[in-house]
Amino acid sequence: MLDRRLGVAVFCLIAALPAAAEEDRPRLEAARAAKPPTIDGLLDDEAWQGPPLPLTEWLTYNPLSGEKMAQRTEVRAAYDDRYLYFAFHCLDPEPDKVRSTISRRDNMWGDDWVGLSLDSVGNGQSSYDMFVNPAGIQGDILTTSSAGENVAPDWVWDSAGRRTATGYDVEMRVPFTSIRFKSGADVRMGVLFWRRVSRLGMSASWPVIPQGRSVFERHAVMLLHDVKRPLTLELSPSATYSYRQTRATPTAFSPADSKPAAGLSVKYGVTSSATVEGTINPDFSQVESDAFQVQVNQRYPLFFSEKRPFFMEGMGSFELAGAGGDAVMRTAVHTRRIVDPFWGAKTTGTAGRVGFGVLAAGDDAPGRQLEGDPNPFLGQRRDFYIARSQLSLGRSSYVGGILSDTQFGGGHNRVGGADIALKLGRHSASATFLATGTLSPDGRERKDGLGGQAMYVFDSKPFLFITQIEHYDRGFQMDTAFLNQVGITQGWTFVAPSFYPDAKKHPWFKRFVPFAFFQYGRDRIQDGKPWIVVPGFRMHFTRQGFFRVDEIYGDEVWAGHTFRKGTARVMGEAQFTRWLYLSGRATFGRSIFYDPVSPYLGRMRTYSAELGLQPSTRLNERIAYDRVQFDRLTDGSRVYTVNVLNTRTTFQLNRYFSVRGIVQYDSSRRQVLTDFLGSWELLPGTVAYAGYGSLIERADWDGAQFVPGPGVFRTRERGLFFKASYVHRF
Repeated sequence: MLDRRLGVAVFCLIAALPAAAEEDRPRLEAARAAKPPTIDGLLDDEAWQGPPLPLTEWLTYNPLSGEKMAQRTEVRAAYDDRYLYFAFHCLDPEPDKVRSTISRRDNMWGDDWVGLSLDSVGNGQSSYDMFVNPAGIQGDILTTSSAGENVAPDWVWDSAGRRTATGYDVEMRVPFTSIRFKSGADVRMGVLFWRRVSRLGMSASWPVIPQGRSVFERHAVMLLHDVKRPLTLELSPSATYSYRQTRATPTAFSPADSKPAAGLSVKYGVTSSATVEGTINPDFSQVESDAFQVQVNQRYPLFFSEKRPFFMEGMGSFELAGAGGDAVMRTAVHTRRIVDPFWGAKTTGTAGRVGFGVLAAGDDAPGRQLEGDPNPFLGQRRDFYIARSQLSLGRSSYVGGILSDTQFGGGHNRVGGADIALKLGRHSASATFLATGTLSPDGRERKDGLGGQAMYVFDSKPFLFITQIEHYDRGFQMDTAFLNQVGITQGWTFVAPSFYPDAKKHPWFKRFVPFAFFQYGRDRIQDGKPWIVVPGFRMHFTRQGFFRVDEIYGDEVWAGHTFRKGTARVMGEAQFTRWLYLSGRATFGRSIFYDPVSPYLGRMRTYSAELGLQPSTRLNERIAYDRVQFDRLTDGSRVYTVNVLNTRTTFQLNRYFSVRGIVQYDSSRRQVLTDFLGSWELLPGTVAYAGYGSLIERADWDGAQFVPGPGVFRTRERGLFFKASYVHRF
């Protein structure tokens, strides 16, 4: 009887959470516009002549929480039957020091900017975050309670900015067709406003975001009346053409491989808060190549982020609680595992307090002909099916479930699981449980496994505490996930108090953070008990700068051996001026050479540096250099030296046209990659690209084929590509 009463009480508490939470939130009333404002950066429209929204004082959330800024901001909000409008009047006592560039979308984060976080559904689980710099350049981020911030999605909305004698002004127009919300006579959306002052390295918000609180807990309630979201149908045809050649001999290339292709994507708004997308023969090619990384002597696989538009939008809803950071599981759904999809389908949305998502795709890559041995599954397609749901328990809190099924050949990988995330003030906790069953493609090997994690975080201005416990069986396998290892049980704790120097005595020194990280585990595959301790400190400065020193000390297990490691690290970065950014990192100490049969200890030194130059508002240069040296500990002999260089030069003619050049070098692979691109991007989905790329490699010719060696650099591969797509909304 007691259990029943307790269950009823808990259910009533959960049901009351969203309603109770809204009572203490500020309320704003957006004005209905009789005449739509012109989006030109001038705040002279009729819609902006009324008083600004009654916002109280803005306070900083980064790098410190709760500081005042001399820069004042006025915000106005309006709407009509089709659009939501915002106007920002940004005052600055030093207007000539406002930083603004003309760049591609999502490349304006180093500038001054202003923006908003819009929880259009009002469930406290996700928000559209939109930002604009003084030149009108856009940035947008999807924030979810399970996955945090994701800069990949791009939405269709309009913006304009203009420098003024007192600072700058910004206008935004957001189509109701671009966001999801609950239509009705009274529409409630969560809203929070942001502002960044680049030269001070400070960001502020209204409402205030205290240290340790999530943005969803701080949203104000914005009221709109008699608004309906039109159900939209989007068609996006695309066309591509590629022309590639491979060098056959030192003096000749093989015949060109040219491939024209066409595809079609469809998106339909089933309801005002749910959409269905489908695509056949899509153009899933990447416009931008992956940056070179050091690949020599890596224990864990390298992570490459997703860059294909279909797989970027709305994927935050598929993430599980506790993934990422220092966890074994970086992400539960890593769509780069879908290498060459022939078809794809996706639906995402909300229904009341329930959020849901379904993703399906067919991948042709596993059925291709392999080099050397024949592929027994030639011509077969690997099919991916993923379903995810979440029930909101209040702002930043939810309980969810996930199912996935991957099929290839005569085998499969099936996963079922649940997760929960709870946030109460500065306290947050999460737990995840997963069960997997796998049958190999040839149908001969079967394995099952369990996995999961539990995590607790306390985050306040003077103190941060995080602890997590994880376990993954030997037989655990999740084909959709990016997972560092299995057969592991481990726990870790991070402790970091913060101290704040006197601002009058040390105005450049913002925060001092000593910290300690502890980890202990049991590795059942490598047969040992690894542990590490990481003491260190971090100093935060103005100019977006920091300096960090730490030391990693402990035991690592590999191939049945236990090695005592010790590594010191120094790193830092700073935005010295409006046009100069510099970061650096150095590591010294003992590390392992991960030979699967005869591993050994060595002395490793790594150096990394990145230089950012912006000599004008349109030109941007990024240069990154990495060097790794590894010597045997016993005799000091050199095992390897790797140098990796990545350069990227971008010239933005205007907000729509840009040209970009990338040159990358990897000494371990003896390769130079060049990648040149011209882009026209009117809006997300309506784009045109033309590019040229080449792979230059140092190799020897043995009379029949190229083999690794100290020969001359030759262009081994080269190619052109053209891509165009167009989005039409009905």
